[in-house]
Amino acid sequence: MKILYTFLCFFMLISNGFSQSKEKESVLLENGVSEQLAQFRKKQISEVQYNLSFEIPNQKEENINAHLTVNLNISDLSQPLLFDFKEKTSNIKTVAINGKSLAIVHQNGHIVIPSSGLILGKNAISISFIAGNLSLNRNDDFLYTLLVPDRASTLFPCFDQPDIKAAYKLSLSVPKDWSVLAGADVKEKIDKGNFITYIFGESDKMSTYLFSFVAGKFKSTTQKPGLEMTMLYRENSPEKFRVSADTIFNLHQQSLDFLQKYTNYKFPFQKLDFASIPVFQYGGMEHVGAIQYRESTLFLDNSATDSEKLNRAKLIAHETSHMWFGDLVTMKWFDDVWMKEVFANFMADKIMNPIFPKVNHNLQFFTAHYPSAFAEDRSLGTHPIKQHLANLKDAGSLYGAIIYNKAPIMMRQLEASMGKEAFQKGIQNYIQKYANDNADWNNLVEILDAETPLDMKKWSDVWVNKSGRAIFTDKIEYDSKNRIKTFEIQQKAEDNSNNIWPQVFQIGLVYANNVKVLTVNINDKNTVLKEVIELEKPIAVVYNYNGFGYGVFPLGGNNLDYISTLKDEVARASSYSNLYENTLLGNVSPDKAFNCFLKAIQTEENELVLRIASNNLNTIYWRFFTEKQQSKVQKQLEGILYERLQANLSANIKKTLFGLFSSIAYSNSAKASLYKVWNREISIPNLKLNEEDYTNMAMNLAIFKHPKADEILEKTRTTFTNPDKQKRFEFLLPSLSKDESLRNAFMESLKEDKNREKESWVSVGLANIHHPLRQENAQKYIRFSLDLVDEIQRTGDIFFPKDWLDNTVGKYSSKFAFDEVQRFLKENPNFSPILKRKLFQSTDLLYKAQNIKKETE
Repeated sequence: MKILYTFLCFFMLISNGFSQSKEKESVLLENGVSEQLAQFRKKQISEVQYNLSFEIPNQKEENINAHLTVNLNISDLSQPLLFDFKEKTSNIKTVAINGKSLAIVHQNGHIVIPSSGLILGKNAISISFIAGNLSLNRNDDFLYTLLVPDRASTLFPCFDQPDIKAAYKLSLSVPKDWSVLAGADVKEKIDKGNFITYIFGESDKMSTYLFSFVAGKFKSTTQKPGLEMTMLYRENSPEKFRVSADTIFNLHQQSLDFLQKYTNYKFPFQKLDFASIPVFQYGGMEHVGAIQYRESTLFLDNSATDSEKLNRAKLIAHETSHMWFGDLVTMKWFDDVWMKEVFANFMADKIMNPIFPKVNHNLQFFTAHYPSAFAEDRSLGTHPIKQHLANLKDAGSLYGAIIYNKAPIMMRQLEASMGKEAFQKGIQNYIQKYANDNADWNNLVEILDAETPLDMKKWSDVWVNKSGRAIFTDKIEYDSKNRIKTFEIQQKAEDNSNNIWPQVFQIGLVYANNVKVLTVNINDKNTVLKEVIELEKPIAVVYNYNGFGYGVFPLGGNNLDYISTLKDEVARASSYSNLYENTLLGNVSPDKAFNCFLKAIQTEENELVLRIASNNLNTIYWRFFTEKQQSKVQKQLEGILYERLQANLSANIKKTLFGLFSSIAYSNSAKASLYKVWNREISIPNLKLNEEDYTNMAMNLAIFKHPKADEILEKTRTTFTNPDKQKRFEFLLPSLSKDESLRNAFMESLKEDKNREKESWVSVGLANIHHPLRQENAQKYIRFSLDLVDEIQRTGDIFFPKDWLDNTVGKYSSKFAFDEVQRFLKENPNFSPILKRKLFQSTDLLYKAQNIKKETE
């Protein structure tokens, strides 16, 4: 009996262990890369090296045959080894472990390698496969990989998580007239008739999302402004190349020089090459040794404004900063993806100071970050800077204005609170400690905490882990002599939580002949300003005078005309932004705000400030004015803009004013003037226009139903000398057509994934379809667009779901559109919370318009 009992106990123990092992395996085998799988695999494997070869054919419809050998160390055989490969099982041809063939097991996007075939220590796994196309961006005569955040596993079998860094040995067979670019230098070229095989050296260690290659019919140029760099490009305008090429290389070198000095760490990789791609989805992507850029951002001509030149420089500085922040030191898990983006943006802002010494960089920082951050943070779809991520398949949803724009504002506040020297020392220690490794926010907080008396944990808890922004109010009392008796500032959270954002900003007390500027340090719900007691009553109180504060502030004056008279550029920009935010909250009528912005249009001579006023005016006009209000002011607005364009103003100001004029020139007289400019019948003094400007004018004239719209579009189509730009315009033509059936066919075609491949083109086409003047006919596609969002997320790149929503339902302010959104949400109770957040961000103005327009009517 005792023997039987002992046997039963042993059997139960073994069964229980087997059951737990199977249970763990099923958790690890779920779709995507779960946190559990990532954590287990990080302990299971090390010293990973990928040997990859791809055979790229002439025709983009043909398969790309590929082979992979992975060398690695295994320290845990309790579970199978799982490769991530999110492709059809039929794409896997053979699998071998340590030279022995293996039956193919492919479940939930993972190739399962059983423990029985593996050994503790060094192993080699070989897989022959057909490369996945989803992230290969194949065009007729070029392709490029884009694998962020979890798309490497759509291309080749791999361990697709950021904390398993590996070296790569790559081989590419491509058509003979193609060029190639990857993360290491070419070591050997083998001529194979109509094809050439390029064999690259071993790359530096990198996360899977940073692996890349570009191949196709590109031109190539090499310069050595310090470090030798090579650029692949397709731009065929001799003028743009002449004006831009040297600047592009020099900006990379200037960024390198600054970053090496600031971080006290030399450029950490073998090379810094880059490719300029016409249809690239983003501004840029920081692949190790082979950065990719959107071509139109890099190549400018003599008509470029200072803002366009600054934006190009910032983009290059941003991607170069990633070499240290993201590539050298990488987040452990994608919930900290914001860390690489905040530092890239924050460093890019710093790099601009010496490159553009005449630019007001506080103003540039404000205009670059605040409007975009507010746009998402004020919406129902707001979220903390740091977000939870249970599975890497949802990592694309983390991207947006909160991490790109609010996070740099937070970091600037942190630097101001710590002091610049202490902050820089902390960053240097962080880079030194985690170079070629992975780190999370807590690791950085620990390092910064040692450099400051600030309670970093408490400070970061509200700024990083909480969502929303502060709404400030004030209570000012004056004595019988009209002197300040009490001055108290109150802060509350917009979402009515108990959050308090500690922050430093300035207040300007405006008097007839001067402005008294005070620095305020807010650490509590109520702050009393004792230093202003007994000062004379000001004409106006300008909050956030230096643009450092984050929130919505009181408008300190009954007459808003004081804003345009402020001599400080940042104070004007901040005040115009604050006026707009107060309008959205219902504190100021759209009419009153419009008139204030209209005055800015007539007086403002700083391009960045004018752009804020211009954008806000445009939004109020199209989104918050009724048709009756639009009719009332349109002729006046067109007249003011056209007259202002004849004045003696800088080219930068003229370009901004013309952009606004072009967007609202739909009356017969304005259309006639716009047509004459497009047709080069008239020339506006000091207005520098390029091919893109003329293309945009043609599109506007078509949307505005100009009598010669067909002729305008055809003439535009035939004038392109760049085939990539011509293809883009031909793609957009149906969205511009006066024939509603052709516009409908364009929308219907987007059901097919293949018709959405050029995402930046699709976004423009959607904006054409859903332009305010066309919404009566287009609104039937609101529900169509909402129903497709889930698929858009599955098949599109990280920014496309938000772009899709922005350019469809996000264009509307009508009650019909609002009701469509409500109906969709009611009928889809299980709609992805991630996508619901994006939807709320895109429809923030739609939601606000329901109250604003109701009050107007």
